[in-house]
Amino acid sequence: MSNEFLETNNSFFDTVSTHVEFGSGKLNQIYEFLPDAKKALIVTTNGKSVKGNGYLDTLIENLNKKGIEYVVFDEIEPNPLNTTIDKGADVAKEEKCDIIIAIGGGSAMDASKAIALVANNPGKLWDYVQFGKGGKKTPQNKALPLVAIPTTAGTGSEADMGAVVSNNETKEKTAIFGQDLFPVLSIIDPELMVSVPEKYTAFQGFDAISHSLEGYINSIVNMYSDMYALEAVRNVHDYLPKAVNNGNDLEAREKVAFGSYLSGLVMSVGNTSSLHSLEHALSAYHHDLPHGLGLILLSKAYFKFLINKHVCDDRFIKLAKVMGIEDAEDPMDFITALDKFHKDIKVDGYKMSDYGVSPDEFEDMAHTAFDSMGILFTVDRYEFTVEDVVKIYEESFE
Repeated sequence: MSNEFLETNNSFFDTVSTHVEFGSGKLNQIYEFLPDAKKALIVTTNGKSVKGNGYLDTLIENLNKKGIEYVVFDEIEPNPLNTTIDKGADVAKEEKCDIIIAIGGGSAMDASKAIALVANNPGKLWDYVQFGKGGKKTPQNKALPLVAIPTTAGTGSEADMGAVVSNNETKEKTAIFGQDLFPVLSIIDPELMVSVPEKYTAFQGFDAISHSLEGYINSIVNMYSDMYALEAVRNVHDYLPKAVNNGNDLEAREKVAFGSYLSGLVMSVGNTSSLHSLEHALSAYHHDLPHGLGLILLSKAYFKFLINKHVCDDRFIKLAKVMGIEDAEDPMDFITALDKFHKDIKVDGYKMSDYGVSPDEFEDMAHTAFDSMGILFTVDRYEFTVEDVVKIYEESFE
């Protein structure tokens, strides 16, 4: 069994530049923290929760206090599309907006980062995507400043410099990155999360814990990312079942939101792993599949594959202990803990086939995973092949 200390990089980087305000009621005070601006593009989803729960009204009241004009763009879909992002950027340009404010779930956060980039540069989003069929252009200008107000706990996008975007035409789901995509301000108010339905609380929360599970077992771990990852896993593991069972449990919502934020930091000072590449390919082919659920469906087969390769036995044992098996001695104890966690957050009954996934797609998906998000395979401790990825898809399928 390998020595964990020797597996941990003693050097690290930290370029996180976001002003974060965390705590219940923070949205009511946002005018105190907002940067100076003339006109904001408020970006949110095409759902009803942000408006129906009064969050948008509260934001607008605060903008009025600050003397910032605004226009609302509320067309963002789950797994935000490049065409919608381009449309939002056009609105920002036409309205001469000088700041973007995202309010909503991870799709609103990610779309807003992409809109902020395209709104201050010529062309369209896919011109600047660096992977797959992207144009691989370098932006001429920095993105517009972004304020992030998450109403869910999952993506950690309020704490990182990346955004995941989709293109239905090319069947790609990939990422854009840039130092200027860090939000200038993030308001993390757990009170905004109490209205999230049970199943989406579970899906989003699993995304949060997955960032840190992956961030703890990849090849570029460091002292800094380890600290964030273990604490994120602990918080989400211990409190997500409580948030799923009682959405009004504010303490549980706070702890899960904290874990999600820490997982965002894991991605900022470290990275995830190719599990995210596999899932992005899966939901690129099946756009209605929520990202967090895709991770759930793939997670046991993916981690079991790595455990069988004995890439970092001690790290899987450590994760098993953090996830409740205090006397863990075998890396497979992590799979036992993960299986119990799936049951505790009520996601053990979902199947790929529920979302129209077919095994005859797996080889194409595997190639897409490498083409669109190949960068994450470079930080794995094991060198995956297309055949390996197909096998994981097959073992995850029901």
